[in-house]
Amino acid sequence: MVKLSGFPIFKLLYFYIYMNINSPEFNDNRNYDYSVCENEERNEYNYISGLIRPNSKVIDLGCGNGSLLYKLIREKNVEAAGIELSKSGVSVCKKKGLNVVEGRIDEALPFEDNQFDYSICNVTIQMVRYPEILLSEMKRISKNLIISFPNFAFYKNRIDLLLKGRMPVPMLFGYSWYSTGHIHQLSVKDFWSLVNAVGELELKSSYFESSGNTLKDFFIKRFPNLFQVLIIYQLTHTGNSTNYVTNK
Repeated sequence: MVKLSGFPIFKLLYFYIYMNINSPEFNDNRNYDYSVCENEERNEYNYISGLIRPNSKVIDLGCGNGSLLYKLIREKNVEAAGIELSKSGVSVCKKKGLNVVEGRIDEALPFEDNQFDYSICNVTIQMVRYPEILLSEMKRISKNLIISFPNFAFYKNRIDLLLKGRMPVPMLFGYSWYSTGHIHQLSVKDFWSLVNAVGELELKSSYFESSGNTLKDFFIKRFPNLFQVLIIYQLTHTGNSTNYVTNK
């Protein structure tokens, strides 16, 4: 079989057609290789872009191949920075001319208090060792926090666990419990317990992706912890030490 840099050519062509970097068939989310996917357009990017004011200062924590940062620069003329753990991601970002450094995002970050208008952590908080440090640092370095994550309490996961009595697989996206980089799976309620523990944060806006069905949309809005797959929240400082509690 013909191979390109050790990668089967038919798989490489298939990958470029479907651009699914998150598939375990082509990548490993414990150590992403962004050299095979230098650009991507995710559904949530447009919503996140809509939250950002033009000409603001933005940092993307766990920025991957820099596709979101690049989009924000083009569409909102932001002053952008990023941190990415994978060497391939940093390399791809630098090829795009982005100001991205290699490093962890769940430790003390080398930025001043309120240095940014927005800090973004898109579908990455469940992959770090210290989510509480990540959230605390986002609060410290920015006025607004935009955080997204897959909701592990999605109803299909609950049914799978109930019927089969093992780690539910619907929200593992093709991975197994032992092979996924999602080491801190969480639900909507879990996230808000973390927000309360960190303190001094409140909800500014939340993302809702319509299913196109009025009845389904009613239940998704009413019970997001049960029916919503991807969660996106924008948080802001409360200005006091009172924890913000949500029953969502």
